[in-house]
Amino acid sequence: MNAFEKFVAFFKGEMPTPSLYGWYHLMWWGIVFLLTAFLVTLALKNKKEGKSNAGLIRGVVLTYAILSIILEIFKQLTYSYDVNTDTWRYQWYIFPFQFCSTPMYVALIAGCLKKCEFQNYLLSYLGTFALFGGLVVMCYPGDVFNGYILINIQTMVCHAGMLIMGVFLLSCAVELKWKSLLKAMAVFGGLVLIALMMNLIFHATGNDATFNMFFISPYLPCTLALLDTIYANTPYFVFLIIYLIGFSLAGGIMLSFAIAINNIIKSNNEKKNSFGDKHVMDIIFKNLKDLA
Repeated sequence: MNAFEKFVAFFKGEMPTPSLYGWYHLMWWGIVFLLTAFLVTLALKNKKEGKSNAGLIRGVVLTYAILSIILEIFKQLTYSYDVNTDTWRYQWYIFPFQFCSTPMYVALIAGCLKKCEFQNYLLSYLGTFALFGGLVVMCYPGDVFNGYILINIQTMVCHAGMLIMGVFLLSCAVELKWKSLLKAMAVFGGLVLIALMMNLIFHATGNDATFNMFFISPYLPCTLALLDTIYANTPYFVFLIIYLIGFSLAGGIMLSFAIAINNIIKSNNEKKNSFGDKHVMDIIFKNLKDLA
């Protein structure tokens, strides 16, 4: 075992597999709440003071992208190296282009761009589709936890980060209008097309049969909950349409919640202002009556 292999082996340190809503899972929920509250408060403070959030937005998405990519590299190395047999074999089923892998690429591109319309498309995707992915996994990690310390850290940074980043972007970067969902859908559609083309090309090469990006390969069964049943009982084209519509609806739900919360806040602020004005007028009329 050379120095590099020892380095990789170090990251295969083991731990008891975290349980659903055990201490490890709850610790990450605490991190989500604290970081989300901090970033949203900072963004709203900047907005109130008339400062731009452009630098903060780029900083957040780039930090997420860089951390996720570094940890993803270690994850790939960890799964590819067998310490017991001292052998390397790449596991194609973990190739990093699944739905929950895309935010790190999208965030990297968005963070490297200056403010422009294309950046708005990417940020809309991160604030809706990526937010949904992070929320689902954080609520129910399923089988993302295992006995490796590094993998458990990587999956939580990835999914908790998607949740934190998504809420933050909805608070200051994504326009809370339905056209933002259309922008996000365009990005999602492009990513699905890339995944589909990768599946077709990889199958044509006759390589490992576990390569199934986005779980939409026409040659391998979909293993996502609910979608697996649809895949098994409908023509492939129908499954693909339902897949696109389903994820788009999920992204729309994220945006609708943001719009609803924003409307509630606006309504409360208008009521406060209205009550404040009424209070001032009562004082003025009272003073005029006393003078009379």
